[in-house]
Amino acid sequence: MKRVYPLTIQNGMSQSESYILMLCEPNSNTQIPIFIGAHEAQGILLAKEAIKTKRPMTHELMVHVMNDYGLYLREVTIDKVIEGIFYSSLHMSDGFNEKRFDSRTSDAITLALMCDCPILVSDEVLEETSVKMDTPTFGSTPSNPQKEIALLEQELAACEEREDYERAAEIQKEIDKLKEDL
Repeated sequence: MKRVYPLTIQNGMSQSESYILMLCEPNSNTQIPIFIGAHEAQGILLAKEAIKTKRPMTHELMVHVMNDYGLYLREVTIDKVIEGIFYSSLHMSDGFNEKRFDSRTSDAITLALMCDCPILVSDEVLEETSVKMDTPTFGSTPSNPQKEIALLEQELAACEEREDYERAAEIQKEIDKLKEDL
């Protein structure tokens, strides 16, 4: 799995109501184009810019419910592509139990942006869908790395308590990487 960040949203060429979300690997010229609709693009842009609306949108509602029940979004994975459709998962935790939920990729990315959690793409998806751009992207980082570090540290403690040392080592590497990038 490779970490990616939402880079841009552009108008689609083929349909008037389609947009292209470009995900990028940091410090790389590798990008993944994902076609999304207008409503999905709006949700991602609102989350990316941290724009609050007068009334909670669906993604905001989900985050409020998660927070009230002590759940956090640990990571989002983009697992596979079938006939041009991306399949993603939400990896959620309450600190002790972990659950994986199937999700539309646009919803998963919106929630990842709102919760400052990593977006990971499988090597197979990256190989099948990525395009090389002329110029590499530099220094793409989460919008709130301190919050992400704090969430990862909570998960690290829970993994150590469960004696899941393999996962704890992976989390510690992610924490170290984020601290290095600060």
